[in-house]
Amino acid sequence: MNHGPAVELDVDHASSKKAKLGVIFFFIYSFFYAGFVVIGVFNYELLSQEFALGLNLALFYGMGLIVFAVLLGILYNFLCSRYEDQLNTKEEVNQP
Repeated sequence: MNHGPAVELDVDHASSKKAKLGVIFFFIYSFFYAGFVVIGVFNYELLSQEFALGLNLALFYGMGLIVFAVLLGILYNFLCSRYEDQLNTKEEVNQP
């Protein structure tokens, strides 16, 4: 009882742009994460200092990294969807 795939997959014309964007976002996030690690290794006392809203820097920075990762994911999804719409529409127009 093989009914086949639910959707027909086609060529993804935006895959190279999406891959480049993913690498860029990876390095952006890695930069901020490396800052957290550097503070933790070389000046760990700083992480215990009260920073904002009554939270210490470690908790504030850590929660900020999580929120930043979620925002990057949402932005990545938005941009990739836009790339797909633009490039797939161009390819459909160019085909006979």
